[in-house]
Amino acid sequence: MIRCKLTRLSILLILAVGCKAHRPKETPPPLRIDVATAQADTLTMRYRFTSHLQSRTRAIIQPRVSGYLLQKSYRAGEMVHRGQQLFAIDASLLRTTLRSAEADLSAAMAELTTARNDYERALPLARLNAISASQLDAYRASFASAEGDVKAAREAVESARLQVGYATIYAPIDGIAANSDASVGDYVGPDTKYSVLTTIDATDTLTIDVAIPTSLYMQYSDPSRPSNDNSTLLSDIRLTLADGKEYPHKGIYDYTRQSISPTAGTITIVVAFPNPEQRLKAGEFGEVECGIGRAQRVITLPQKAVTTLQDRHIVWVIAQDSTAQWREVTLGEAVGGRWIIRHGISEGEQVATEGSQKLHQGAKVMPQQTK
Repeated sequence: MIRCKLTRLSILLILAVGCKAHRPKETPPPLRIDVATAQADTLTMRYRFTSHLQSRTRAIIQPRVSGYLLQKSYRAGEMVHRGQQLFAIDASLLRTTLRSAEADLSAAMAELTTARNDYERALPLARLNAISASQLDAYRASFASAEGDVKAAREAVESARLQVGYATIYAPIDGIAANSDASVGDYVGPDTKYSVLTTIDATDTLTIDVAIPTSLYMQYSDPSRPSNDNSTLLSDIRLTLADGKEYPHKGIYDYTRQSISPTAGTITIVVAFPNPEQRLKAGEFGEVECGIGRAQRVITLPQKAVTTLQDRHIVWVIAQDSTAQWREVTLGEAVGGRWIIRHGISEGEQVATEGSQKLHQGAKVMPQQTK
């Protein structure tokens, strides 16, 4: 009796297990994920460069005459204006030289008067044959020599007057004057310790160097233009200062430096920024952002659609049958929260942006469009 019950129980268990084994497997519901569409955009590639500002014009103030420094008429670091007196050098010896030259000029002019009178008196005598031709030639030569002496004396006076004028030094441009190592009483001038008194940096326009890698330059430069003319290479040039604020005035192309840096492998383009409010200062650092080259048509995706795994860039592409397929892509530059896709994606294809960590090859999905 017990054996019979066990047999019936075993049969029921076998039937239950058999029914469960033959029950059809349930298909999981499709995953709900966010997707975005690959877009074709016409963009100018924008890059950022960090460098320091420089004065577009720098005047080096060098004394032309030697002497003891009598006066410094400016304060270092302040704005000076063209024609403003900066230094005065003792000109006592120079004035003595000037007076001596003026005396020599007076003597030469007196000699010229005598020689002219002698020559003019000799002319009628020569016509009457009262004097010989050789005597007339001597008077003419003396007159010409006296004229030359006067001319030389005048030039000596002018030179001495200029030397006296050089003893007072004026600012040649508007700008910020640097400190001078020379003090009042120091002996300054050419071939002395103080052959340079100061420098003045103009502040109306400042420049900044944009060092472009040669590979990037070759990619975007116009081959029809000479290498020293890059006036059309950069566009929409903007400057961000150290405080993080964008400078209100846009930059313009100034010139291209002559040589390529052999160590950095860059070609340097100098960009100029107007400084009407005197906000910019030479020496401060800033970040230049600009477009390089002509606009080109590219494919872009949101940055969150791209996953990087061991230097490989992966996206999940949603096929027409709503299945997910992974694909490797080649990235370009990042522009406004999107990646430029060089290879691997075509315009109009959909890729996963959220929930991609749940995907596997061939997984069924329910896409939800996002921007």
